Amino acid sequence: MCPLKIFLCDLTYDTVTLSVDGFPLNVGYIASYTKMKFNDQVEIRLFKYIEKLQEALETSVPDIIGFANYAWNRQINKEMSKIFLEKNKNGLVVWGGPNFPADVDSQKVFFTKFPQVDIYVPIEGEIGFSNIVKQVLALNSFDNLRKNIISQPIPGCIIKSNDEELHFTLALDRIQSLDEIPSPYLTGILDECFDERLVPMIQTNRGCPFSCTFCVDGSDSVRMINEFSVQRVDDELNYIAKHVPKNQHNLHISDLNFGMYTRDIEVCDSINGIQKKYGYPHYVKITSGKNNPERIGKAIKKLGNTTHMALSVQSLNDQILSNIKRDNISSEKLVQIGPALKREGLDTASDVILGLPGETYDTAIQTIKDLLNAKIDWINIWTLMLLDGSELNTPKEREKWNLRSKFRIIPRDFVKLNNGKVVIEIEEVGIGSDTLSFDEYVEIRLMSLLIKIISATPCYKSIFKFMQFYNVTIFDLVFSMLKNTNIASTELQKLFEEFKQYTIDELWDSEEELIQHYQNPREYEKLLNGSAGQNVAYYFHAIAISEHMLDFTDFCIKTTKKLIEKNTDEDFVTELNTISNYCYGSCQNIFGEDRLKSNPEFLFEYDILTWMNTGVTSSLKSFKLNKKSKIKFSLTQEQYEVLEDKLDIFGHNKIGRSQALNWVAHHLLWRKPSLLKN
Repeated sequence: MCPLKIFLCDLTYDTVTLSVDGFPLNVGYIASYTKMKFNDQVEIRLFKYIEKLQEALETSVPDIIGFANYAWNRQINKEMSKIFLEKNKNGLVVWGGPNFPADVDSQKVFFTKFPQVDIYVPIEGEIGFSNIVKQVLALNSFDNLRKNIISQPIPGCIIKSNDEELHFTLALDRIQSLDEIPSPYLTGILDECFDERLVPMIQTNRGCPFSCTFCVDGSDSVRMINEFSVQRVDDELNYIAKHVPKNQHNLHISDLNFGMYTRDIEVCDSINGIQKKYGYPHYVKITSGKNNPERIGKAIKKLGNTTHMALSVQSLNDQILSNIKRDNISSEKLVQIGPALKREGLDTASDVILGLPGETYDTAIQTIKDLLNAKIDWINIWTLMLLDGSELNTPKEREKWNLRSKFRIIPRDFVKLNNGKVVIEIEEVGIGSDTLSFDEYVEIRLMSLLIKIISATPCYKSIFKFMQFYNVTIFDLVFSMLKNTNIASTELQKLFEEFKQYTIDELWDSEEELIQHYQNPREYEKLLNGSAGQNVAYYFHAIAISEHMLDFTDFCIKTTKKLIEKNTDEDFVTELNTISNYCYGSCQNIFGEDRLKSNPEFLFEYDILTWMNTGVTSSLKSFKLNKKSKIKFSLTQEQYEVLEDKLDIFGHNKIGRSQALNWVAHHLLWRKPSLLKN
């Protein structure tokens, strides 16, 4: 027989910008493992881009098509499965991945909703998929492949049989020594992905010891942590550094708790090694661990300003943490390590989920207040997603907490296929409960935008330092801005109202209603021009810092003055003007084509650069200069190129900027001050 033809797909959208930009490492592992098992008996191709898969199915139809199934690509998986079956009615459709219901009844509903799926491989895919291939290769002929394969159980798989019944087999043991899986990098399987668009991704371990109910990785089945050897990881890092295109400056580590294990320090040493040798990567995207904060801190220090520590607290309320089975994670200890990292000149970030079981307006505000007052650099406030595969999305948990939900488009995930069908990805999100109203949800969403802009703008640290002298906190500033948007400029008030309306308009009562709506060409055009279908926070953040930063700085300064003015002296206005000019210079024109040439200059009555670097709370007026100094605010060639390379990938527009901001280290984004000689 001819080799068994297999397509393995981890699809992303790129209609308006590249959406999920990581290498297809997941299906790369399955391909390398399957190749090891069956050598020349199989012929495997990988697909990341929808258009390339459409083209391939027109010219070369496989025997088996496999899809990595996530919240962000299951609808396109469904449509491409349909197209495949039109070309090969005898072909086998296999899905796998975490976006699969946790309870049996919901799994049956899943197979009804996605009738094209013949076999689902839950948990990790290498063993289950290779068992399918083994069964197929044992056939005398591929002529009745599908009928023969789904008529019998396969270890590690859930099969929808010819009689439409589901057949479950006991889960197989996971691969404990992950080096048994040949590297898809070192074997060359992923070479075609070094295409100047995708971000290289590595994995050093699998599994998660935590049981968070909102997460698809909170299952007992993946509690054990299995590892690739440090040598294997080092070899892959060096391979990536040798092959990565010059315009790609980033690396993604997909571990769920990076830095929490002793060996992660060795991985950081390997990254340091390639940085010194190859000048890559500039930025490392990680999800840092939830326990052992001191150890995580050591790992972050190793990577320096190429990454930041992500303190994924989700909430700081003990009852809410208990509600989501997260009470074995010490959020307080995570937050406490923040100041130590800041003393080392390193950045910290924290994730908060809005709308968790038991959440109220007051508990959400208190969590935000505690994080801001702990001087966490960036706080990301996410809307609760109800994910297939998470315990929270089981019927029992949903009934228990009476979560109110709506449906919305997953940002940027839409396409019109060659057959004319509009495909959009949809997520179900929590927008309130018995304890959190929808109006409160919308208000906190606006607060999240304010925090995003403020915390992502380093020059505003001058405002924070100024306020600190008067015992005014960062939270005081943000909360006062939230409650007094009327003192912002007209343009900024309009932006805030548009943000709130976009937040409301993106929500739908049902998936079906949403899908039908965007089949209309006029409505689909709104997805293309950015007036719908975007990540609201990212999109408006990009608009704010590219078009409204002078107005936003004025809003910050006005609010600061309002909070402090009762305790001021005669130098107060001059000091505040000094800080205003410092911020104006730093954040002016960071996206413009002429940004290298347009370098603003300001005269200063105070030695603001020395004051900023004192590291202690002090009055600006004690740094009064005998003679005014001039400071120029400029960008380096490196800063220009790093941002430009990302905009070339994602697009030189509002949508592209919103994506690029996620991949450019913040110290490379903003203008640097330099003192000019008089």
